[in-house]
Amino acid sequence: MAGQGTPATALLAKRKVPYTLHSYDHDPRHDSFGLEAAEVLGLDPARVFKTLVAEVDGQLAVGVVPVTGQLDLKALAAALKGKKARMAEVAAAERATGYVAGGISPLGQRKRLPIVIDASASAFDTVFCSAGRRGLEVELSPAALADLTGAVVAPIAG
Repeated sequence: MAGQGTPATALLAKRKVPYTLHSYDHDPRHDSFGLEAAEVLGLDPARVFKTLVAEVDGQLAVGVVPVTGQLDLKALAAALKGKKARMAEVAAAERATGYVAGGISPLGQRKRLPIVIDASASAFDTVFCSAGRRGLEVELSPAALADLTGAVVAPIAG
C-alpha cells in the first residue's frame, strides 16, 4: 500500500513475514484507539492488541495486551524477572519507540525494548496490533510477532 510505510511495515517487509495491513479513518474523539480499531474494522476485540510502555525496575519495557483488558504491571515485572513496574511517561514512550501514543507498534521501535505479549494471543491464528500509526493495524501470526520482537509470552493482562 503506497503511503502506508512505517518502521513496523518496513521491518515486516525486510524479514519477509506474511502480514495484512488494515487502515481506517481514526476519529480523534475516540478515547480508546484499540477498541476503535476493533469496532471500525469489525474485529473480535480479543484479537486486537494494544502496545503499552511501562518501566520495570526503572527500565522501559513493553506489554502487548488485548484492547479489552488492562496491563497487569506486577505480571509484566514478573515476566521480565523484575520487581516493580509502573506505566511510563507518554513522552518517554514516544521517544524510545519513535511512535506517537495511540500508534505505538511493538514492531520497528527506535530502541529495542524488552517486550512481553499476553499469552491469550496464542489462542488465535492471527492477531492485530498497531502498524505504527493511528488508524493503521497490522494482522500477523502471534508467533511471527513474538519472533520479530524477541518477546516473552506470558499472562500479563488483568
